[in-house]
Amino acid sequence: MFTVFLALSMVVGCQTVKNANNKQKGAVIGATGGALLGAILGNNVGSGDNSELGAVIGGVVGGTAGVLIGNRMDKQAKEIENQIPGAEVERVGDGIVINFDENSGVFFQTAQTSIVGESAELLAKLANVMNEYKDTNIIIAGHTDSVGAESSNLTLSKNRALAVENYLASRGISNSRFTTKWYGETNPKTTNETAEGRAKNRRVTLAIVPNEKMKQDAQKKAGQ
Repeated sequence: MFTVFLALSMVVGCQTVKNANNKQKGAVIGATGGALLGAILGNNVGSGDNSELGAVIGGVVGGTAGVLIGNRMDKQAKEIENQIPGAEVERVGDGIVINFDENSGVFFQTAQTSIVGESAELLAKLANVMNEYKDTNIIIAGHTDSVGAESSNLTLSKNRALAVENYLASRGISNSRFTTKWYGETNPKTTNETAEGRAKNRRVTLAIVPNEKMKQDAQKKAGQ
């Protein structure tokens, strides 16, 4: 199995967040929960037992409450970018999606699951931001490419997703905030026919979404 690098590499960069954020859009545009699920899982969002992820994600909050939530999530996305230079942060609906793949300093050694060295330092910075925003839930989904046995890939994606969860929990994040799933090779982000595609499919995806408390607080402030 190839060395797997876990990079905080996102589709939408800082400038995009600035120019097209939920604070500005409010309920006028806003992606659906299904779009967020697609960003977390990859191509095959209808496969497997994904219903519980959909329940955690929920729908996009509309109206003034949606504006307040969007403002808070935009701020958190900015802080992630500031703490981890070079990270691209994708804002989807009310959530923030981070794909850990082979393009930066957070990585796993070949066939290993330990988080050490620079990888631990970068995840510690991410945990610091998450600890500032306690009214959010964190979804972790592990994925692999299609190289090797399907059963081995499933186990590897599980162990790496759990390694990320355990490390973040060791930095003070409550276990009650996590929903952790693993999919092996079944939910590719892109093709497995090329080396570049396989590199993008060897990933752990992390999403940050508002919890019920944040939603209820926003609705109260908005008078909804």
